[in-house]
Order: sequence, then C-alpha cells, then structure tokens
Amino acid sequence: MRAAALYSAAGSLLLTTLAAAPAGGTPGGPGDAEARGTAVAAERAAATGIEFGRCPKAEDLPGAMRCGTVAVPLDYAHPEGKQIRLTVSRVRATHKDPDNSKRKVPGQGALLYNPGGPGASGLYFPLVGMVPQWKRIAAAYDLVGYAPRGVAPSAPLSCQDPGEFFKGPRPAPTEPSDAYKKERAAEAEAYARGCAERHGDALRHYHSLNNARDLEVVRAALGEKRLTFMGASYGTYLGALYAELFPSHVRRMVFDAVMNPDPEQVWYRNNLDQSAAFEDRWTDFKEWIAEHDAVYGLGDTPREVQNGYEEASARLAAEPAGGTVGPAQLQGAFLKAGYYDDYWPHRAEALSAYLKGDPQPLIDQAGTRTEEGAVGAENSNAVYTAVECNDASWPTDFEVWDRDNTRLARRAPFETWDNVWTNLPCAYWQAPRQRPLDVRTGPGELPPTLLLAAEQDAATPYDGALELHRRLSGSVLVTERDAGTHGIAGGPNACVNGHLEAYLLDGRLPARDASCAPRPEPEPEPRATVEPQAGSAAAPAA
Repeated sequence: MRAAALYSAAGSLLLTTLAAAPAGGTPGGPGDAEARGTAVAAERAAATGIEFGRCPKAEDLPGAMRCGTVAVPLDYAHPEGKQIRLTVSRVRATHKDPDNSKRKVPGQGALLYNPGGPGASGLYFPLVGMVPQWKRIAAAYDLVGYAPRGVAPSAPLSCQDPGEFFKGPRPAPTEPSDAYKKERAAEAEAYARGCAERHGDALRHYHSLNNARDLEVVRAALGEKRLTFMGASYGTYLGALYAELFPSHVRRMVFDAVMNPDPEQVWYRNNLDQSAAFEDRWTDFKEWIAEHDAVYGLGDTPREVQNGYEEASARLAAEPAGGTVGPAQLQGAFLKAGYYDDYWPHRAEALSAYLKGDPQPLIDQAGTRTEEGAVGAENSNAVYTAVECNDASWPTDFEVWDRDNTRLARRAPFETWDNVWTNLPCAYWQAPRQRPLDVRTGPGELPPTLLLAAEQDAATPYDGALELHRRLSGSVLVTERDAGTHGIAGGPNACVNGHLEAYLLDGRLPARDASCAPRPEPEPEPRATVEPQAGSAAAPAA
C-alpha cells in the first residue's frame, strides 16, 4: 500500500449498488454474476494453461525467467465478453537443498506473489530465488510473479502524459494556502477526468475485487488445485479478499506488512492513519541522524536535524537543485526512508552534502526520472488511483479532506498533505464504486495463515495486522519488535525467516503469536553513493 484511504469522518458516505461477491464466496453462487463468471474463466484457464516462453523485451527480464499470459474477463459479469491478458513470470523450483547438495528437495507447486501498490508489478519476484534467504523456498516452489490488470504489460492504464506527471520542481507546503489547495484540487480533478477520457467504461473494472478474481484464474491456469500465496502491503488486502471469496481454494497464505481490511478504513481512514504513522517514523530517522552527528554534522538532536531539513527545503524553493529538485522532490526522497531504513545513510549524506554546498548526491537521489522510468511510474500511479478510487466511496467535498487533514497536519506535517494530493483524484472520480467486503472467516473455513508485521511500519500501521489477525480465524501473527521497515519476509531477520520457512516448507506455525527482536539499525556510510535495494528481498511496493 503506497498511500491509504477511505470513508468520511462522519462515516455517512453513500455506497453504490454494484454487487460484490457474497461472504463465503462460493464461486457460481445463485444470483451472483461475477462469481459465476469467475468460475467460467477459471475453468477455461485450467483447460488452456499457460504457455511459458521468452519474457517481453520491454520488461528487461533475464533469460532464465520464463513468461506467459493468462486471459481474464475485463468484466466478470460477462465472462464471454472482452478479455485482457495478464503477463505471468516463473522460475522453476531448483529442487536443490542449499545445505546438502546431495539431497533432492520435493516440489510443492507454485508460490504466487503480489508486491502491493496497488499498481506494482510482481514480474521480477522469481529472481529472489538467487538471494540466500530465499534458496530453501526456491528449492521447493516454482516462484511465480505477475503484472496485475492495468500494470504494464497487462492491459496498461495511463491517465496523463508521463512528462506532465513528473514535472518539477514543486513546492511542498506543510501549511498550504487556500490558493495552493485550489490549484491542487483542480489538478486532481483534471487527473480523474484524464483517466475517464482515456479508458471510458472499462475504467470501472480495475478494482480489488477483480484483482482477487484474477488471482483465482491465474491459480487455475497454473494447474494448482489450491493457492499458495504471499502478498505484501496492498497485496495483503488482495490476499484477504481472496481468502473471503475462495476459502476452499487456499493452501497456504503469507501476509507481509498487513493493511487494515476494515471496510470503514478502506481507504480514506487508512490514509489518515498512515500519515500519522509516517510522522513517528520520520522522528525515528531524525533521532538516528542525530546519533551520528559526528558523521553527518546535521545536529545532535532531532530538532536540529529538522531545522537542517527545513533549511534545505527553503533553499530548494528559492533555487531548485539541478533545476529539477524542489521541496516536493526532497520530501519524496525522504519519504522513501520512512518505508525502508536501508535508505537512511544515503538520505542523511545527501542532506548533509547539500547543506555544505554539494547538491549532486541529492540530485542523484531525488532528481527527474528517465523517460522510461517516468512512463512506468505514471502507469503505476494510474493503476493505484483507479483501484483505490473504484474500491470504495470517498469524500466528494474537498471541505472534508481539508478539515480532516488540516487537523492532522498540526501534529503530523511530514506526509499529510502529500498523501492528500496523491489520493485527491478520488474525490472527483467518474466511475462507479464497489462496496468493500467485510472479510471474516470462522473456525475451519480457512487453512491457518501467517501474518508478518514490523511494529513501527508506517506505510501499513501495526493496527492493520491486529485487525486482519482478528478477522482470519486460525491466523498467527509474527511481529518484528521496535522495527519499521515495510515488509520483513526474506530480509535480514533470521527469526522472521525461520517462521516463514517453517510455514511455507512444512506447514508449521507457532502455537501462538510470536515476536522477533529487531534487525540492527543501519550503519552510517559517509559519502554513500550507491542506492540500496529497498526493504526485504521481495520488497513490497510503496
């Protein structure tokens, strides 16, 4: 989940009458056109399978990885109507025990992964098999990723010219004026209009319920009788919807960096909670910088570090670095450090160098993307916007957004208004909305599932893991204490990875909820020049 969002503070938003699949989710249930359509599409996919071959050149995937496509209905209520093709990637199980080269590991089928977003591609996921922490899992499972509907090359969405999407530099006021708010509201309305004009009636079919139905069709196409799935961030919400709709088709499920699935949180209230959590994570980062004042020279208290950040923002407002990095670009770069503490040394060094007269590290980390990168990022944002706006009702009166976020920004200024501008197109969305499912499974309805969460995760606050844990009977929650990296599976924490392997390889879960000590904090790296890989080996999107 990159930014979250939904329901007005009064909780009185109107919901559309678009049908969602019923609780319990028996495919083909009477009167449920989408459920019947999913069953038709899954049966068709099971008969057709996936013809794996070379991956699309544009995706720049290695030759060892194989790709294929799966046809899914644009509209599950009309499974014989227009079809779109989802691109799927796979690396076969190695069957090699990394601890005993003479032992052949039996296969356990496919492990399908969704990295979140919404709007992120999982096509690169099978490459994690090359990472030491994943070799045992890669020995037993075919690692399978895919590009969800709307994500290139799977019937890609676009809502505006990528060059316009990334135009910079931009301001980032924490107390925006009425004139600035009006300007950003007009941009959000234009963006929503662009989505509608480019995609017409098809736009309404890009939402989380259809993403869950797509997952069922991909499962069938892979020839899997039951699904082994791992979702990160928004991927946990997708997995929860699948568990509600198709509980009898679940084998094992891992939920990493858990999003709050409460219908009254999806999405507006989740967004408010996320902005509040990022303020705490920003404080953690400032405290870490202050502890390493001898390296960075940014002050030995969080307040002094904040002063340096504000000084840099003011300077960038007067004269953008490299002509492209303004306050908004600075904020965006430092927001990433709120997701992944691997970025802390690099961002701290960039800020330190800039204040000492060298803007290049900051330009390198926050500057304008390449044309190819801009196209991909605009596509990802278009899918993110379409899915979240279609998923549920949003406040349509800007006064609601203004009231709630003005109040929140007084105590959480770092991310609050940036989150508003990201999600504000949903106030002007022209497609019909879905009704969020009330995900709940009773005893015996779903196989035991594994939840993983960092206690101080800002992108998906910890309360979301507690909420999904309450809603999925038989689930077990493993917590990384006093840590905030977004997505912890397959990362440096051996305790977390031990629980992950025990579950995926042997079906074993702790007898009760468990906790792991935090990973070590990053070490300062003066004059760091190489951008790290974010988060865990299968890092969730953000």
